[in-house]
Amino acid sequence: MYEVRDDEPGYAFVPDVKTPEVNQWGRAIETTQAAELRGQSLTINGDEAVSENPNRYKQHGFHFTADNCIGCHACEAACSEKNDLPAHISFRSVGYLEGGTYPAYKRLNISMACNHCDNPVCLKGCPTRAYTKFAEYGAVLQDPDICFGCGYCTWVCPYNAPQLDPVKGEVSKCNMCVDRLEVGLKPACASACLGGALDFGIIESKPENREQAKLRIPGFPTPEITNPNIRFQQTRSLPRELTRIDTQPIKYQRDEQGLGEYKVKPISADSNKAWSLRNLRSREDPLVLFTLISQLVVGGFTAIFALPLFGVDSLSASSNPTTFAITLLCMMLMQSFALAISTMHLGKPHRFYRAFNNIKYSPVSREVASLAVFFSLFMTYLANHFFGSLLWSMQTSQTLGLALGSLSVFTGLIFIYAMHKIYRIEARPYWNHWQVLTSFFGSVLSLGGLFVGAIFSLSLYLQGENNGALLSLLAWPVFIGLLMESAGIYFHKRDMNKAEGEGLAALNVQHSQFGLSHRFRNISFIVAMTGFITLANVELTSGLTFVFWCGLSALVVAASTIGRAMFYVMVIPTTMPGAFFWRNEGFQTHARESGLAAMPQTGVLPKTDYHHEQLQRAKDDIRNELTTLRQKGLFKFLKLRWQKRFKSVVSQA
Repeated sequence: MYEVRDDEPGYAFVPDVKTPEVNQWGRAIETTQAAELRGQSLTINGDEAVSENPNRYKQHGFHFTADNCIGCHACEAACSEKNDLPAHISFRSVGYLEGGTYPAYKRLNISMACNHCDNPVCLKGCPTRAYTKFAEYGAVLQDPDICFGCGYCTWVCPYNAPQLDPVKGEVSKCNMCVDRLEVGLKPACASACLGGALDFGIIESKPENREQAKLRIPGFPTPEITNPNIRFQQTRSLPRELTRIDTQPIKYQRDEQGLGEYKVKPISADSNKAWSLRNLRSREDPLVLFTLISQLVVGGFTAIFALPLFGVDSLSASSNPTTFAITLLCMMLMQSFALAISTMHLGKPHRFYRAFNNIKYSPVSREVASLAVFFSLFMTYLANHFFGSLLWSMQTSQTLGLALGSLSVFTGLIFIYAMHKIYRIEARPYWNHWQVLTSFFGSVLSLGGLFVGAIFSLSLYLQGENNGALLSLLAWPVFIGLLMESAGIYFHKRDMNKAEGEGLAALNVQHSQFGLSHRFRNISFIVAMTGFITLANVELTSGLTFVFWCGLSALVVAASTIGRAMFYVMVIPTTMPGAFFWRNEGFQTHARESGLAAMPQTGVLPKTDYHHEQLQRAKDDIRNELTTLRQKGLFKFLKLRWQKRFKSVVSQA
């Protein structure tokens, strides 16, 4: 248990006050009525003692009085010291907004950590089940040891609460200081606040001399996504427009015709357009390759399996057995590479198998599960194609191949649908649009058709046969795929303009910082669609047709890669505002370019090959496990591993 000092001041203790039975979201403040869930130990630091706190099973939360915050960062410092955090990680941060003109210039500070929400999207999104919503205090706790560093929780959380540490390759976050709560103390951040701005208690209880318990203030993202357990007071008048000090291109403007709430507005983008190809690189580069290759494989296999069933004999295994086999092997190698490269996105790639732990709720788990089913069926189809005739009759092999191929196509399309669901995130409005679906399935048609067309047309050309009829046919699905993507891009732009907010801000970045890259992608799609329509209706010689097809394919692949990279780097999430230094992407870039990042106290990590470090750490972990295996034997080793996993599952249940 946490040790209480003899001279602990009274303000450091959580007051025992009366509260309503339900909060402002209509949910019960009492976290559980089940007797079997009460009286359990949180086993803090191995201590099995159970707190006698009478409010142990009530939802607690923070209260922030913005009028009182002086921006001293004492809450940040107390949190970091309490949790022994490195300089580049902070569970609580203080950002601010500014507005007005001299001498009526005003600043609004906001101190924010995890809000231990009623609807914790981080818990539902985490594929490893590293998160748990406890009945004790309503705390949402996360176990870094279970986390494998995919960072999906950092995508779905609107408040920057989960912190991905690229050095350790894992996520961690505010734990509500439950060890202090067990002995009646407020969290370290609330106890350290100098201005009386940050307080803590049972949710809906107001601190002394406070009159408001608002659900939001300017700069705080919409609370409807997660129903956070934080309440605000802000009574001082503010300018009509507030701007962020960090480099996010958004501002906050008061809606004079509504309830006076501040709405997110994009800042006008620079009219100068640029390529910014170097800025297309990001931590998500493995996902760019993984998504495009997977969509190509699903589309390519669907083409060579389904089209022969509808009379396209030139794609069948009976007409072109060697080309069919080569195509299957190429797709198998490409999907294997995509699987391998996707693990490079993880902080702990050797723990990839934990992605199956939360299929009930997590879109990531569902994507991985559907991919596993698709790839298993595809590999079984491959094995049957090459070795089925050696194991059973030709008729049985053909029947089995038809069944396996049909299931592979079906599960492949399910896999692409599950992949798109990962990006339908409310906290990232630029992604949360049906255009993601048309983009992904459009790539299935276009990239799959391009790949199959290139291999089979080359084969036909080398055999001296006419490839024009085949490519004229395949030009149609490629055209439809590009049309789907183009239509999605058009309607996405229209809807983002209507919705404004972070979605429109990201769109403005696309049209300015990446304006030339964006224009290249769009023009390439138009040129390619025109070319494929021409190819579908005009007869050319076999050699010229193949060259024309390859040229258009190269254009589409380049445009698709640039477009997918922009998809990842341009998105602007519903974030909390940062400060001039802290959580400011502009300062981070400056620190790395100027050498300031070499000073740990800046809180900015220098450019480092963290993937190499993570792989080295993975090797060390595996080496340690093998050492344990040698020392304790296989049975004891497996017993230890399963005991740890069992305790994790029980605690989350």
